[in-house]
Amino acid sequence: MKRIILAISGASGIEYGIELLKELKKQRIETHLIISEWASEVMKAETDYSIAEVKKLADFCYDSKDLSARISSSSFLTDSMIIIPASIKTASEIAHADTSNLISRAADNMLKMRRKLVVCIRETPLSTPALEMLYKLSLYGAIVMPLSPAFYHKPKNLKDLKDFIVGKCLDVLDIENKKFKRWKGK
Repeated sequence: MKRIILAISGASGIEYGIELLKELKKQRIETHLIISEWASEVMKAETDYSIAEVKKLADFCYDSKDLSARISSSSFLTDSMIIIPASIKTASEIAHADTSNLISRAADNMLKMRRKLVVCIRETPLSTPALEMLYKLSLYGAIVMPLSPAFYHKPKNLKDLKDFIVGKCLDVLDIENKKFKRWKGK
C-alpha cells in the first residue's frame, strides 16, 4: 500500500488539496494530512468544508506545530509528499531548510532522504526572488508543479479543471488514474 503525506498550506486553491485527498481515499492510499494554520483560515473563506470534514478524509492527521509527530522523523517511511496548494511562504521555508513547523520538517526529510516531494505552487504572478527559490527547490530534488490547468480537454465546468490538476498530481505521484482526457496528438 502506498503511503503519502499531503500538506495543505495557506495559499488559495484549497479545493485542489481536498479533491486530491478524496481521490487518494477512493484509491485506498494511506494518507497523512497536515493542514497549516493559515490553510484553516483560507478553507473557511474558499470552501463549504469544515476542518473536521477534511480531516475525516485522511487516515492520519497532524497539527502543523507538532514536531514530535512520527512524520517529523526521516525514519518514517513514506512513498512521497505533496503540498497542495503550496504558498510561497511554505516553499521558501523548505528551500531554506527552516524546519520550524511540521510541513517544512517533513518536506526537509523528503529531500534529505531523496524521496519524492511535490510542491504545487498556486501563487501568481511570481516575483524574481520567488522564481529563484522555486528553481532552488527543483535543484534540491523537489518537483515544482504550478497549479495551472490545461484547456485542450475542453473543460465544461470547475470540476473538469480540478480533475485535470488532481489527475496530474496523481501522475506525478505514480498513481494510475483517468481523471482527465489525455492529449492524443493530431
